[in-house]
Amino acid sequence: MVHTYEVLVDIKEYLALNDNASRYGTKRYEIDAESRKLATDTARTLARNDYPKCTEYDVRVTRLLK
Repeated sequence: MVHTYEVLVDIKEYLALNDNASRYGTKRYEIDAESRKLATDTARTLARNDYPKCTEYDVRVTRLLK
C-alpha cells in the first residue's frame, strides 16, 4: 500500500573549497512510497539532485499525510 510521507531534509553546503563558510537549509518533500525507508531514500536522491554541491544531508520522515 502506498502512503504519502512528509520528509524534511536538512542540507549543509560549503560555499567554497577553501572556505569554512557554509549554508544551511531545510527542504520539504511529499513523497509517495510503500515504506518509510523508500521515502527516506527517495528524499535523499531528490535532495542530491537539487543540491549537488551539498556535503551533508540529514533526512527524516516527519509525518504520514495519507
